[in-house]
Amino acid sequence: MNIINQKTGWIEVICGSMFSGKTEELIRRIRRAEYAKQKVMVFKPIIDDRYDANNIVSHSKMQAASVPISVASEIYLHITDDVRIVAIDEAQFFDPSIVGIVNDLADRGLRVIVAGLDQDYLGNPFGSMPELMSVAEYVTKNLAICVQCGNPANRTQRTIKKSEQILVGSTEAYEARCRNCHEVMD
Repeated sequence: MNIINQKTGWIEVICGSMFSGKTEELIRRIRRAEYAKQKVMVFKPIIDDRYDANNIVSHSKMQAASVPISVASEIYLHITDDVRIVAIDEAQFFDPSIVGIVNDLADRGLRVIVAGLDQDYLGNPFGSMPELMSVAEYVTKNLAICVQCGNPANRTQRTIKKSEQILVGSTEAYEARCRNCHEVMD
């Protein structure tokens, strides 16, 4: 990333299927910023309590302290003048206001790093992620490994019968699949 003016904010999006390393990559970027002594505030949706109620936690158990919030606008309550970076995990779970908030933070000169699923279990664009990807300066799309055939996987296969779009879970409910092995369960 070649950023010249340090007063310029920008948006980075890390997206992909489940088990593709999105949260690991988010934590890696958080750690690098902390090593550089940059103040980072990390947020996650309160509904994501799979591994920990407060920390963001990857499937491989990497973790970083975070603030669980119910709605995206709560981010503003935690931003102080010394914050340089805002990191948001599982952004697909937030309402559409997340796009304007992320844009506003970047316009204020902050680096905003957002991670989330770009597709739901049906293979459709998920939440505000497509719009976040379109306004971001940098987009990283991670791929997992298909558990069926070993090819690169960009889809999330739901393995239990539930029709709700949002079903917070891990290996008990989902696995990574490639385009050819992904099946929509009726």
